[in-house]
Amino acid sequence: MESFNTLRFVRDEIQKLPDLNVKPSGGLSFFCDRIGRALTLIRSEKEILLFAALQWVFILLGYLLWVQMLDWIHEDVWRSAANSRRGSLVDVVLTIWSFFVVGAVAFPVGLLSGCIGATHFLHRQGMPATMMTSVNMVLPSMWSLWLFHWVDGWITVKQIMERLPKKRRRSPMLRLASETAYYAWKLGISGVLPSIVTGSNLLRSGKNSVRFVKDNLKEVAQLRLGYSALCWLVGISTYLGTAVMFAAIDIVPENDAVYRHVYDAYLWAALPICVAVAVVGVAVRPVYRIALCG
Repeated sequence: MESFNTLRFVRDEIQKLPDLNVKPSGGLSFFCDRIGRALTLIRSEKEILLFAALQWVFILLGYLLWVQMLDWIHEDVWRSAANSRRGSLVDVVLTIWSFFVVGAVAFPVGLLSGCIGATHFLHRQGMPATMMTSVNMVLPSMWSLWLFHWVDGWITVKQIMERLPKKRRRSPMLRLASETAYYAWKLGISGVLPSIVTGSNLLRSGKNSVRFVKDNLKEVAQLRLGYSALCWLVGISTYLGTAVMFAAIDIVPENDAVYRHVYDAYLWAALPICVAVAVVGVAVRPVYRIALCG
């Protein structure tokens, strides 16, 4: 856990910025303006699409691995959790399991994200950017890349779970504070990946990223807001698509207890999630990564 605290200062430093809550307009158009440049690089370095597609595969496999735990949990435990208004054994088990699944997926995702950045840097320097040259550039920094993606992945997963409908919702003030902290984190780490790929360790990359964001706050915020807007559109479409799918398919038979079909429900949800991750991971995220690498 000490490694997870290494980058805490990034969020704290960005939250201190007086202009943090002044979100610039035109984020979506600013992001779209970067698509042409990214496509030019992708056309000449098609390995980027392969790296992005492999990320999608590993994220999907990670989700399926996480879902498997739902099948291992006995029905009596699910019944107990359904009848409890407070935290249950299921919550503890799934939290621990989620933490380690995110860590397992973070290794290949970190490697592949680093390779996308490495391809950009090699191309800009006029050097051949093959799969092996990109991997060789990234390998010395794998420890930092792994920890960074583990931290970021865990924070992202927790925030997504907090946004989902719950029996007991938090107050609007707590939700606002959570979203502000999450936005500060995502903004603050904008320069971490490029810094790690070019040879800095985790702590130095965090400091470089804070400096980079402070010096380019408006541009970084516009890029992040445009990327987030597209992710929100995909997320909402996925949520609605999942609801329509559940309404069309009799996953939970009428008059049957929901807790008996938790595994089936989450397994079926892999279909819309698979599409959403493909759209974001293969079509949107590479543009964002390339734009951040300059």
